[in-house]
Amino acid sequence: MSVIVTDTGFAPASPLAGVTFADIASHQGVLDLTHTDDPAAVQPHLDGLHLIRISFPAFSDGRAFTVARRLRMFGYAGELRATGPVIADQYAMARRVGFDSVEIPDDLAARQPADQWVFRADWQAHHYQARLRA
Repeated sequence: MSVIVTDTGFAPASPLAGVTFADIASHQGVLDLTHTDDPAAVQPHLDGLHLIRISFPAFSDGRAFTVARRLRMFGYAGELRATGPVIADQYAMARRVGFDSVEIPDDLAARQPADQWVFRADWQAHHYQARLRA
């Protein structure tokens, strides 16, 4: 089981069938990418997708942040969801690069409750660029 994290806290995850990049031709609007998939190869299919989930293999591997940012730069406007062992401290970065939500395992949600994630939900107000402009 897993939990969906948004700026307002936790919500239960509902099972959605997605396809991998190898099976993109048969997608039903949901695509599951890995941190090593090339976002440029997905670009021709972006209009037909409403949810892209990008997996993090470990909290210490940030390549999925780059995949998300590039998809947004290509014009993807649907939901981007990070999946895997993303930690609360990374939530602000996830939101800044374009993720709308994070899906975490239940055991991680038990160790890092919703209040730790909501504390970081004001991600736009707490970045170094805003402090430099002030």
